[in-house]
Amino acid sequence: MSGLLAGLDDCFDGVIPSIIATLDPSGEPNVSYLSQVYRVDERHVAVSNQFFSKTAINVKATGRATLLIVNGRTGAQHSLGLVHLGSLREGRVFQHMAAQLQAISSQQHVGEAMELRSAEIYRVDTRADVAGPPVSKGLSDRTGLMGRCAQLSAELARLTDAEALIDHALDGLVTHFGFGHMMVLVANELEGRLTALASRGYATGGAGAEVELGQGLIGICAATGQTIRLSDTSRGQRMASAVKRERLEESDRHIPLVGLADPYSQLAAPMISQGVVQGVLFVESPERYFFGAEDEAVLSIIANQLAGGLRLADADDNSQAPDGPAPVEHAEGAPLHIRLYAFDDSIFIDDTYLIKGVAGRLLHHFLSVYATTGRRDFSNREIRLEPSLRLPGLKDNLETRLILLKRRLDERQAPVRLARPGRGQIQLVFTDSSRVVLETATSAVTL
Repeated sequence: MSGLLAGLDDCFDGVIPSIIATLDPSGEPNVSYLSQVYRVDERHVAVSNQFFSKTAINVKATGRATLLIVNGRTGAQHSLGLVHLGSLREGRVFQHMAAQLQAISSQQHVGEAMELRSAEIYRVDTRADVAGPPVSKGLSDRTGLMGRCAQLSAELARLTDAEALIDHALDGLVTHFGFGHMMVLVANELEGRLTALASRGYATGGAGAEVELGQGLIGICAATGQTIRLSDTSRGQRMASAVKRERLEESDRHIPLVGLADPYSQLAAPMISQGVVQGVLFVESPERYFFGAEDEAVLSIIANQLAGGLRLADADDNSQAPDGPAPVEHAEGAPLHIRLYAFDDSIFIDDTYLIKGVAGRLLHHFLSVYATTGRRDFSNREIRLEPSLRLPGLKDNLETRLILLKRRLDERQAPVRLARPGRGQIQLVFTDSSRVVLETATSAVTL
């Protein structure tokens, strides 16, 4: 009786709620809708338990239940005969279900009302197809993806540059898998948030936009370290939109989080290296049920490869010290005004907000050195030794912060840009006047 759940992956996405039926010792039936059913393996399922209920009382008395599951793509229905084996309140299965339920709760704005109490484990003893409406042909076929994943993974393994790794991963997800909208966000543990680093498929790049840990689908994915897939978001408000609405009112130091106005499918995979969440790889689609189980596996593999590659890029510091200070240049034209707010290290260029945090400190440092000495070339090695930058010890994520700063300057078409002429090398490039005025609350340095 092995393989009773083979081919039923699409029945466990929760697009159409599953129904569980039980009997009390006297034979009186009880039927309940379930928030979540998780396929553990080919013979076992886990059912979410959020409340004390008649279902739990009946199962405790008889040890049996019947489950009706529905394929959200085709409408096919299946009845499963279950035998209760026990309850889980920790471990991989429980953590995955808890994260998924937390994401659903956040989407539907019900707070902690759907907090998972336990994952009830059942053995599947029988399976039967249920007569119902005509079965449709389903939506887009998302199977047979693992060969393409192996190809993309091999391509990524040959890359050593962190920015090229990110770009090739995103471009590969477009080319090999047809993902149209996606972004990479990196974690900042000290500040408790994620920062958007790169994206595809949106009108703007959105580099520098932030998401709080535990907030919305992306934040929950990062906080729990669990891959989360939502196959039909039409039953609740879109989470990323809620994140954007809340943050729009914060201040002028705001970069909007990019995203589809009306997505129906979303998938977020944590980028994990050496047991630490380095960020999140997020994809979405305007099509219902676009992502399947194989998409989830693909995104998890690529996300973890990105995490490992970025971690290696930070550990590999083969940069050479720059040459001595160049002659100070006296350029013509209007000066470039740079204002630093020390309380959050936010940078404004000609009264327009650019970036804050470590990336802001980095740009201010580069321009301060340039304003004093005329030097435009820097190295990762010297940056890590500069105490005023206050980089966080062993794991400073310097490469991702430099990529963020470079992309933010490019997206804003700023008059100063960053170039990367070689591994571990950074160079200031001015697109107009190279006259710089650095301002703080109390002083200004002019070149």
